[in-house]
Amino acid sequence: MKWYETGELHFALGIEDTFVPQPAPGARPIDEYELTQHYDRWHDDLALAAEAGATQIRWGVPWHRVQPEPGRWDWSWLDRVVARFGELGLTPIVDLMHYGTPLWLDGQFAAPDYPLRVAEYGAAVAERYRDRLSIFTPMNEPLLTARFCGLSGYWPPYLTGDDGFVRLLNALAAGIVRTQHAIAEVSPEASFVHVEVSARYESDTESEELEWLRHSAYAVEDLVTGRVDAAHPLAGYLAAHGMTDDDLAFFLSRPAVPDVMGVNYYPQHSTERYLPGMSRHGRPFEPRPPVNGWTGGLAEVLTGFAERYGRPVHLTETAWTGTLAERAAWLDASVACVRELRAGGLDLVGYTWWPVFDMVEWTYREGDGAPMDYRLPMGLWRLEEQPDGALARIRTPLAERFLTHTKGVTSC
Repeated sequence: MKWYETGELHFALGIEDTFVPQPAPGARPIDEYELTQHYDRWHDDLALAAEAGATQIRWGVPWHRVQPEPGRWDWSWLDRVVARFGELGLTPIVDLMHYGTPLWLDGQFAAPDYPLRVAEYGAAVAERYRDRLSIFTPMNEPLLTARFCGLSGYWPPYLTGDDGFVRLLNALAAGIVRTQHAIAEVSPEASFVHVEVSARYESDTESEELEWLRHSAYAVEDLVTGRVDAAHPLAGYLAAHGMTDDDLAFFLSRPAVPDVMGVNYYPQHSTERYLPGMSRHGRPFEPRPPVNGWTGGLAEVLTGFAERYGRPVHLTETAWTGTLAERAAWLDASVACVRELRAGGLDLVGYTWWPVFDMVEWTYREGDGAPMDYRLPMGLWRLEEQPDGALARIRTPLAERFLTHTKGVTSC
């Protein structure tokens, strides 16, 4: 019996693993493991997840470090981390791609050989750790990646507009398909959790752009799972902006269906207020006005993904950025929502608080301050800089609160 067939609600924690290692004029590299000192503190960081009662951990491999140049692999650090998972009894859901590509891959996601390169990397990881790593996410939030890197030109390769967006959709989806099939060949027992951002829109009026936005929220996963044919609502748009019949035939001929569909939901950010005339081409951090979707939005997106793809769903990221009281309220409400959905028959197999400890906001890339100037208070542990520069992990009451939920106890 597979882990997602046991009927259990798996509680997970995540460690923020965004990697955008390419510098640019006015833009610093982002490597969350370096910014939060996880490269040095990984041994104790992973223990925090176990301490809080998690049985799963979403954790990402830094491709740019594991494969520093084509044909050369450096497994030294990763070997030790993987061994630590086993010591702690944590089951990792391995993020193979969390935005960034290696420095040597010219063109990044737009490189002609990106899908083959990322599949080679995914298969190398799966083959080396075949007896210890068995759950893989080929790419985290591919839709958001396509928007940042192909629609608004915010991150490399800095493509813009509809042509850039479709080019990235095609490349990212092909990379996911090739990676999943390559891993399955070297590790037949592997299971796959696809992880996508949730995107909701509230509006008093309907429009062509609003309809486009709602369909586009599923664009990558529909391609990956072989759902986009000539009758698909996005088929005309994709063809008009560069996707060929051969491209679509590739996805139709070898779908990569997830074992579990992962959904990332943040009540402060996952719902936007649609206002007519607001272009979808705006910068990522200048979106339509956000709306607090609370648990109603959470229930909607989890149910929507489950019904669309007919697979078990896993809440693979959620959190609240704010005070301890605000975070505790969302933790309690979101866990209660998940349990209610399961009681109502939804095949919902996991809950993930993201992250274990605070992260560095992505605006660090364009700033000039120290990492802790951009600290996002989201974690069960607070990051606090010490006089010697070390980032201490300070346990908050949220850690105990999370632990009570893993034991099925209602927090007070």
